[in-house]
Amino acid sequence: MGKLNPKQIENLTEPGTYEDGDGLRLVVKPTGRKSWLLRFQLAGRRREMGLGSYPEVSLKKARKDASDKRGQLSDGVDPLAARDIERAAQREAQRISAAKQLKFETLAKEYCAAHGGTWSDKWRKGWLRKLELYVFDQIGQLSAEEIDTSQVLKVLQPIWSTKTRTADEVRGQIEQVLDAAKARNLREGENPARWRGHLENLLSRTEKRKARKREHFEALRWQDVPALMTKLSKNSTPASLAAQLLIMTSARAHMVRFARWDEFDLETGTWSLPSERMKMRVAFVIPLAKEVITLVKTIPRTEGSPYLFPGQGKTGVMHANAIRTLLHAMEYEHITRHGFRSSFRDWAGECTHYPREVCEMALAHDERDQTEGAYSRSDFLDKRRGLMNDWSSFISTPAIDAKL
Repeated sequence: MGKLNPKQIENLTEPGTYEDGDGLRLVVKPTGRKSWLLRFQLAGRRREMGLGSYPEVSLKKARKDASDKRGQLSDGVDPLAARDIERAAQREAQRISAAKQLKFETLAKEYCAAHGGTWSDKWRKGWLRKLELYVFDQIGQLSAEEIDTSQVLKVLQPIWSTKTRTADEVRGQIEQVLDAAKARNLREGENPARWRGHLENLLSRTEKRKARKREHFEALRWQDVPALMTKLSKNSTPASLAAQLLIMTSARAHMVRFARWDEFDLETGTWSLPSERMKMRVAFVIPLAKEVITLVKTIPRTEGSPYLFPGQGKTGVMHANAIRTLLHAMEYEHITRHGFRSSFRDWAGECTHYPREVCEMALAHDERDQTEGAYSRSDFLDKRRGLMNDWSSFISTPAIDAKL
């Protein structure tokens, strides 16, 4: 039974420390303020811990709190450390709760500010302008976790048939902003703006294919690739590293996005892709030039991810538009990721004497018919290694010194 009682505590005015028992004390200040203090020993050291002010914390509650803290001590837990952890968790929960109130428009502008440093002024303004025209009036004042598929469709459906390409770009922007929000713990669940396996079942894929056919993007001239590589080498973002790997290996975009660490053997200089990762469902080995090996060694590993370029979406890899967004931001709006394969093929045809079948095989194009293929099983790995070494050497030459 404690020494103090509620009436006594209420009437105490004399400054001092009043024992209740088992380390619990009431401290009365000269100002008249009263507060609870728990004294205990931990590892041979005397410690003190405040339990709150009276009358906000009553005698009954102070005794219960003191009992709880003594219980922690008996379990070998430092009550002060436990309280610090609890307070930190509460602050983090409050921060997340406040952040979850952020509206989509604010999140989009924060995304632009965070990533727009590598974008051109023209691309940055155009990126925001599309959201202002088509998105903010519809979902701009919703929080990230309030946005679902129905709201995304509300944005896209009015322009999907008439402005399909723009609508798909807007869809990608919404997906990027919501992916970033999920990475910040501002929403949970699948991204409602995801195309593959989701919106492709709700919006016309025919319109999207037609829009792509109407695009007449040209490939970058092979003479201009070294200049682009010089610019990319000054940018260490994942999108830039992925773009450099894409160009140096002449791989398809999805091959790079889903590239796994266990596919690379930097000792032998090979990138081995299993059949399920190839368009023609035939396993393929890409020889790596020394410049590519150096590049791969600079890519940071993300703990827990098997991918070179991990992301927050369902696929676990970087966003499908990451490289395109970067290129557009660098004012290379007229080219596509796939176009670099054409740049490589044009260079190989005009500037080298490698046989056609070697150049085509470097692009994972096997043009031999079944009979010819049955007798010629070579994948020309050694010859392709020479070709890819020459390509990497050419595009890695500083642009001002490149022999055009």
